Amino acid sequence: MKRKFIYGAIISSVVFASCAKQQQQAQGPSGPPPFPVSAVSKQDVTSYTNYAASIEGEQNVEIRPKIDGFIEEIYVQEGDWVKAGQLLFKINADQLEQQSNAAKATITAAEANVEAAQLEVEKLKPLVEKNIVSQKQLATAESNLSAAKAALYQATANYNNSRENLGYAYLKSPVSGVLGSIPYKVGALVGRNEVQPLTTVADISSVRAYFSLNEKQLLAINRQFKSDKNKSLIDELPEVSLVLIDGSEYEYKGEIKTINGLINTRTGSTQLQATFPNPDFLLRSGSSGEIRFPVVHKSVFRIPQNATFELQNKKLIYVVGEDNKVKPTPVEVVTSVEKDFIVKSGLEEGDRIVIAGANKLKDGMQITPQGENVAGASSPSTASVASGK
Repeated sequence: MKRKFIYGAIISSVVFASCAKQQQQAQGPSGPPPFPVSAVSKQDVTSYTNYAASIEGEQNVEIRPKIDGFIEEIYVQEGDWVKAGQLLFKINADQLEQQSNAAKATITAAEANVEAAQLEVEKLKPLVEKNIVSQKQLATAESNLSAAKAALYQATANYNNSRENLGYAYLKSPVSGVLGSIPYKVGALVGRNEVQPLTTVADISSVRAYFSLNEKQLLAINRQFKSDKNKSLIDELPEVSLVLIDGSEYEYKGEIKTINGLINTRTGSTQLQATFPNPDFLLRSGSSGEIRFPVVHKSVFRIPQNATFELQNKKLIYVVGEDNKVKPTPVEVVTSVEKDFIVKSGLEEGDRIVIAGANKLKDGMQITPQGENVAGASSPSTASVASGK
């Protein structure tokens, strides 16, 4: 009798366990599936939009000859740093030297004529007073003196002009800077009509970075920064950064100095110019980089890109209701920042969203929220956008 009771208890336990297992399998191993969830909160986010830029020196001065002749001497090399007034080239000017010598000889002869005419006038004056010679002779002598002085003045002007032309044989740098290429060699014939300059001197003590904004980008910047109608937009723009060709950020900030007032109807863009100090001459004229322009997005939501999915060219996100059931909600994305999206509308303060695994969810599906926190609270509020194109 006792054995029958034990066997009955064992059979009852097995049946009960089997029923419990079947019930557990019907309900799932641990209830609704878990998904990471965060509550969203509005914040101000600064992003950086990059624009391709070309860099030029403060001045790029072309060195061109003002006279025709053969290059006699080259005193510098490509890439040299030169000072204002430093001698760069000498052009053979034998013909100009001869003209200068001839002009000097003309001055000597003209001075002798003036002296002789002056003596004639001085000699006739007392004779006219004594009525020995006529007044007409004195007038003729004085006229000859005036002509001699005019000839001396012209000879002096011709000489000075010849000396000035002779000075053009010595080409000096008008500014301090770095030399560009020197396409001509000693012995080359050069002149005033040459298409290519002898060289170029780039003043790179500071540099100018030129970049373009399309009409939509310029309008957005006007709306963001133009707060005072009595001030120009340039006065209210923030400092900008320069990203060098190797991806590093230049240590000095730049200021936007000019904005072209017209939109190019062919390209639909306008050009801006930012100036950067270059005390170490790290930047060279002709190089390239990117301008990092800050854009402040006020009262926006910052959510992970993995939290969104696309449907009919719209970005959607799953919002978790009070019953932990998810609902797909369309959102308006302003831009991307690192691995996040900046959302302007579609969400409300405190909404709980699923931040990963959106491709595994369906409308009305119940989940088990995990790791709830404010979305974006642990993320930096400043990041960069890859390109402004």
